[in-house]
Parts: sequence; C-alpha cells; structure tokens
Amino acid sequence: MTEQKTWSQRFESALHPAIACFNASIGFDIELIEYDITGSVAHAKMLAHTGIISESEAQQLVAGLEQIRLEYHQGKFNPGVDAEDVHLAVERRLTDLVGDVGKKLHTARSRNDQVGTDTRLYLRDQIDQIRNQLRHFQEVLLNLAKAHVETLIPGYTHLQRAQPVSLAHHLLAYVEMLERDWQRLGEIRRRVNISPLGCGALAGTTFPIDRHHTAETLHFEGIYGNSLDGVSDRDFAIEFLCAASLIMVHLSRLSEEIILWASQEFGFVTLIDSCATGSSIMPQKKNPDVPELVRGKTGRVFGHLQGLLVLMKGLPLAYNKDLQEDKEALFDSVNTIKACLEAMTILWQEGLEFRTERLASAVTEDFSNATDVADYLASKGVPFREAYNLVGKVVRSCLASGKLLKDLSLEHWQTLHPAFEEDIYQAIAPTQVVARRNSYGGTGFDQVRRGIQDACDRLNSNHD
Repeated sequence: MTEQKTWSQRFESALHPAIACFNASIGFDIELIEYDITGSVAHAKMLAHTGIISESEAQQLVAGLEQIRLEYHQGKFNPGVDAEDVHLAVERRLTDLVGDVGKKLHTARSRNDQVGTDTRLYLRDQIDQIRNQLRHFQEVLLNLAKAHVETLIPGYTHLQRAQPVSLAHHLLAYVEMLERDWQRLGEIRRRVNISPLGCGALAGTTFPIDRHHTAETLHFEGIYGNSLDGVSDRDFAIEFLCAASLIMVHLSRLSEEIILWASQEFGFVTLIDSCATGSSIMPQKKNPDVPELVRGKTGRVFGHLQGLLVLMKGLPLAYNKDLQEDKEALFDSVNTIKACLEAMTILWQEGLEFRTERLASAVTEDFSNATDVADYLASKGVPFREAYNLVGKVVRSCLASGKLLKDLSLEHWQTLHPAFEEDIYQAIAPTQVVARRNSYGGTGFDQVRRGIQDACDRLNSNHD
C-alpha cells in the first residue's frame, strides 16, 4: 500500500501498511454489502426527492449500485485491504462506474450512520431467518410429541429418578422454551428496526434531508430522535446477543439430554448413522457429535455477549472506533445460532430413534411412583405428611429387601395401613401415574394433547 485516499488533504502521508491492515474491516464487514447497497439506494433516492441532487444523478447512482450488487453476486467484486471497509469499497467502485456523480452519494451521510443502518438491516433480516428456523424446529418436536403422547419416560430432578412423564410432555417443554425465544426475537426486532440514517457523524446535517423518506423506503418502523444516540447505540446488538445466548442455553440443555439418553447407561435413544460419528481407534463407538458441538458452541455465543458488554461499558458519546468490534461478534453469533438450529432440527427429524421398549421398562424399575402411594392415602383421608413419612419407610424397607413397590403383596400393604386396598396396584402403575396428573399444564395425557393443540395453534397463527 503506497497510497491512502480515504481522508482529506488534512493528511500528508499514507497509513503505515501494518496499521492499514490493523485498521481495515473489509475482511469481515463485506458481509454487509447487500445491506450497504440497499441503504445507499434509498439514500440516493431521498437526495433526489429533497432536491439535493437531480433525478438523473440519482438514477445513475442507483444503476451503478445495482451493477455492483450484480458484480458481487458474480464473484467479480472482491475489494482488498486498501478499501478499508465495505462502505468505502462500494463508493470507490461506484465512482469508477458512474464517474464524478458517484462522489455525490455520500452527501448528507457519514459512515457512522451508514454502518448503523447497514447493521440494523442485516440483523433484521437475520432475526427473521432465525425465527423461521425456530418455528421449523418446533414443528419437528411437535410431530414427535404427537407420536409419543402415551410413551413414558423417567422424569428427573437433581438427575435422580423422580416421577414418570409422557415423552410428549418432555418434548413440549422445549417447544415452550423455543416459543419464548421466538417471541423474544420478535420484541427485539422492533427495536432493531429503527433508522439512524441521517444522524450524520453525530450531530445531523445542514442539508434538507427527509429521514422519514429513507426509513419508509427501507421499511423501518421509526427513526432515532437523537443523532448522538443514533450513531452510538448498540443496545439492539446486545439485546440480540442476550436472546442468542438464551437460544443456545435451550439447545445446549437439549443436547445434554440427548448425550445422556444415547449412552449405554440410559439407552433411551439410538443415534442414526447419518447423524453420528465413530472413533478413530475404538470400532464399537458411535459418538453424539452434533449435540456435543452444540453444547460446545454455546460458550462462544456467551463470550460474544460478554465481549460486547465490556466493549460498550466505557464508551463516551458518540461514535468510537471500538464499535468496529461489534461486527465479528454479531456475525459469528448469527452464523453459530443458524448452524446449530439447522443441525439440531436435522438430528431430531431424522437422526435419532426412541427405544420405546427400553423406556417402558425404565419407568417400572424404580420408586418414581412413591408419591402416588402418598397421594393414594391422602385421597382416603390420611394426612399427607403422615402418608409421606409412611411411604418413606416403605421405600427404605423395599431397598433393603431388593423389592419394588409393585412387588409388595396386598397383605403387606394392609399391615402398613388399613386404608390400602386392591386398587393400590392400579394407582402405582406407570401409565396410571402419568394419566392421573391431569392438572393444567401437567403430564396427564389429556393435558399433553391440549398442550400439543395449543402449540399447533400458536404456530399456525404465527402472531407475535
């Protein structure tokens, strides 16, 4: 690099080559090129609309910008470090294509409000794509839930067997988490969708621009009311990274369960070959790489959130070069979320099978029906705390003798308490244990079917 044309004649010499490379963002903010061109087209049309440039000049600018868009799609536009960033790269190429009129595009605009506009256009688009992915993943989980309403699975607290639940009920818990993710992104999108274009470097502009015109053209819902805030605000990016982190929390929790379920110790699911890998040395292995990678990638999204919070905490108004560092965090988080959602959707749609016989066996080999014995006695007038203590003693006795509650004879039950009758065996049968938990939102089969229908209705309505 022997020449630096970015700045005015204020500068007598070019940047040091190493500093130019250090300063450049073109290596990653080329991601914004589509949005930069779209924003620039709107700006050019507004300049003509307000009489700042002529209609003919605006038409030349728009035609040149669309030519750059085409060149980029064809792989013919590949600016280097000397362009510094995508905004300057586009402007330089535009001037090459349309001549001096290209130099008029930047009238009444700064790179500060320009990059803010591009980033919001980008993130708005990505939020829409991620919300669509969330919906698709929910549909996959719902289809599985419909098929497994009466499939039972051990429910856990503290990773200890607690009570049996419907497998569909377990899956619906994640559908609900994803629903909150979908709603949260919709709320954030409204705050992303505010235009800073026209705020200038920090103080607005002396030109008679029409900020509402560009906002309407770009489908923004409003404009920033303070130019200082408009160019320096990154709350929307932090909010997105918060939401992205929560999405990854949910995907990571689900991943952890798959990893456990696929282990020989649990044996609840079988991984299909197309979504698993093997060992380089142990031929018998089948590894759950997809959920392990999702679990691992969660940390990088958390890190980007923390990084942006630290980046912003000490910045004075208005724009500072530090803000260049928001792009890679944002881009990588978006790409990570989208890749993880795609992989998990494929895994759940076609990459695993539930071992229903193993699940049916699993819910009969523990004491997860103990609470139902206490409930049984309580329903017959025995104070619950008294019933609770009695059942605790029974479980301790069973553990000592190697028996389960279902193995006890009726005579044994009746020696424990006269309220026990023949129907105790039905009360502690796993299917009955689950079916009777029919309180709103519970795992009872009727409630699970209602939950599936409610979730389907939400997805079909698709309203925020």
